[in-house]
Amino acid sequence: MTLTSWLSLLAISFLGAMSPGPSLAMVVRHTLGGGRAKGIVCAWAHSIGIGIYALLTLLGLAALLKHAPLVFNGIALVGGLYLAWIGVQALRSKGGMADKLAAGKNTSARVAARDGIAISLFNPKIILFFVALFSQFVMDASTTAGQSLIVFTPLVVDGLWYTFIALVLSHGAVLPKLRAKAGLIDKISGVVLILLAIRVWFTI
Repeated sequence: MTLTSWLSLLAISFLGAMSPGPSLAMVVRHTLGGGRAKGIVCAWAHSIGIGIYALLTLLGLAALLKHAPLVFNGIALVGGLYLAWIGVQALRSKGGMADKLAAGKNTSARVAARDGIAISLFNPKIILFFVALFSQFVMDASTTAGQSLIVFTPLVVDGLWYTFIALVLSHGAVLPKLRAKAGLIDKISGVVLILLAIRVWFTI
């Protein structure tokens, strides 16, 4: 892989990571509910999902989805259902982030990791991102080093970006203010996730 191709891949990876969506909402919720450590766990679990898609793209995911639209529709449907489930959980008062904070309960590292990797694996936006943009770099990776760059560049960029988000949100001057608005954040993130799920279903 040439330096120019890698820089293009790096730029696209940053744009993909910085794009607001359910992944950002999930990292925010776990940072609020469990503090800096849980937010970082969620961030790197999410990045593992990104790395998995990068590897699958390298192994021919783009070609598979292009010639098997039913497979893509199935993945999108499952993704929509997952987004809706997370949204409903956020809207419910029982077990919501606001209630956990009021009761002094933190989210666990296991739940943060589960939600982080699931929100990346079942997010149709990420599938489209890799199929539409990322797969073009596969042709430039004829060596093991180039193939490794294709997998690890988006993985590391994604993990570092959401780690940065968790660090900013968990700052002593920021976190208390956000926690005071935890109920509102719960409701907003829930509505956004449900709307994203509906959009996915109508585009299948």
